[in-house]
Amino acid sequence: MSRVFQLLLSVILIIVSVDAVCVSAQRPNVVIVITDDQGYGDLSCIGNPVLKTPHIDDLYEESVRLTDYHVSPTCSPTRSAFLTGHWTNRTGVWHTIMGRSMLREDEVTMGQIFKDAGYATGMFGKWHLGDNYPYRPEDRGYTEVLRHGGGGVGQTPDFWDNSYFDGSYWHNGTPTPVKGFCTDVFFDYAKRFIKAQKEAGKPFLVHISPNAPHGPMHSPEKWSKPYKEQGVQVANFFGMIANIDHNVGQLREFLKQEDLDQNTIFIFTTDNGTSSGSRVFNAGMRGAKGSEYDGGHRVPFFIHWPEGKMTKPVDVPPITAHVDVLPTLMDYCQITKPKNLKFDGRSIRPLLDQHQRKSGKQKPWPDRILVTDSQRVKDPIKWRKSSVMTSRWRLINGKELYDIKQDPGQKSNIASGNPQVVQRLSKFYDAWWADLEPSFANSTAIYLGDPHENPTRLTSHDWITTRLTPWNQAHVRSAYNGDENTGFWNVKVVEDGDYEIRLRRWPEEVNRPINASLPPGKAVPGAKAYRTTPGKAINAVRATLQIGDTIKSKHVSRDAIEIVYELRLKAGTTTMKALFLTEQNEEFGAYFVYVTKK
Repeated sequence: MSRVFQLLLSVILIIVSVDAVCVSAQRPNVVIVITDDQGYGDLSCIGNPVLKTPHIDDLYEESVRLTDYHVSPTCSPTRSAFLTGHWTNRTGVWHTIMGRSMLREDEVTMGQIFKDAGYATGMFGKWHLGDNYPYRPEDRGYTEVLRHGGGGVGQTPDFWDNSYFDGSYWHNGTPTPVKGFCTDVFFDYAKRFIKAQKEAGKPFLVHISPNAPHGPMHSPEKWSKPYKEQGVQVANFFGMIANIDHNVGQLREFLKQEDLDQNTIFIFTTDNGTSSGSRVFNAGMRGAKGSEYDGGHRVPFFIHWPEGKMTKPVDVPPITAHVDVLPTLMDYCQITKPKNLKFDGRSIRPLLDQHQRKSGKQKPWPDRILVTDSQRVKDPIKWRKSSVMTSRWRLINGKELYDIKQDPGQKSNIASGNPQVVQRLSKFYDAWWADLEPSFANSTAIYLGDPHENPTRLTSHDWITTRLTPWNQAHVRSAYNGDENTGFWNVKVVEDGDYEIRLRRWPEEVNRPINASLPPGKAVPGAKAYRTTPGKAINAVRATLQIGDTIKSKHVSRDAIEIVYELRLKAGTTTMKALFLTEQNEEFGAYFVYVTKK
């Protein structure tokens, strides 16, 4: 190759490289703030007469607003649909516990899609789609992660004795102590991440998902004090929202100071209806978190983007949903859909663009039918707590029909007078269910022996049961037990080999015997913290471990901290159950199990 040709090739490569950088720089950044258990009426800009949210109110006045935007009635299901563009029940996530909150490994997340498109991706706060490989955010495309365990601070998978103040969170997989209130910490880490990406010259996707204002109700007293007349629960609920509002204001100011605000798509939304604010204000809706009525799943969605000319207060009334968010963002960010990936939602960019223009003849947006439901059972049940929706109609549980335009409070069931509407919506639901139903049997399984997570830490939060699993640390401290509170894990042994399996009553952070009691932890402002429940002593004398058809038993001494099994396991998917038993055969689950491939 001649020297002249080499120089020419180098110039071409430089031009191509510079052009690629320019294209990358032109793509918008994305910041998403999605709060937990905050309903449509839990904002002063919507009309709440008690709560004050001045910074989110400012955002509201500078945003395109989806006024009929729907999610799922509870946490994990919404997050699964929001991040994949797929119906919740298709993703395997139709509950918040019992192994039904783990996002199937074949689902492609927003984080992965944006990462593959050259974005830096950060997730800060609540994930609630699996705490083990391959379900964690760090396994699903997020390059920077700071998260708590499970569905909230202090739940069973979380670092032991975490409260909303001065806890320890998993930073890129490593438990890391932090100082301060949880929401402040998550926003602070997000700002550090944004600063680093600006210096690196990379576009970024930032997913800030505070566990607040989810219970238990803890707020810094500075923020709860103005609402103390509402009682402990509501005062701290509103206090957490006021603190979120403060952080939203600080984050927007930070983006402005860093000259990032103009080309950043900023979204504020929530994951389901209110858990505690409906007694004060519910925007005229029926139902709250967990409900199939609008109060359970119609939530705020504000999008602001100066370079995209989204700075004016514009309401978008046609019905939309969480499954629309990912395809819409990909549309705006010029990201090509991965091959063979089909979304259940659609890009609503044409809808947003035409409403923000407000001029000229607007093209009609076709009416559509959407479905949301609240399963919260081991296996989905047809029509359970369901809402089949259009911009006008709501068919509830296949039986009740409401004209939401005339009856936003869903007070008058008019199904008998509109049989054709009921038939049309029912027909859609039947086809929707038939499409999803074959996937219900594809249960997720926690990987054992994979190098991405070895040892594997399993907790009772993910036991598969038919009743109630001990999903928070107060349950573990209280020693929830018996058939109704004991279950098994679905596990996948990655490869044949020798494995060490350690059964514990208390996690590794607590160096206490299986049978020992545990003193209550320190109280925090607000409601009773999980850690303030005294740890109950038990009198286990025997431990059993069952993996598939193999059952092993060992004696439990009075001072034993853990029971250790050395087993040769074969690759494959199976079930695992671990128990401690008393002389009277009273059963207590091993709430924490650690599995290491040697």
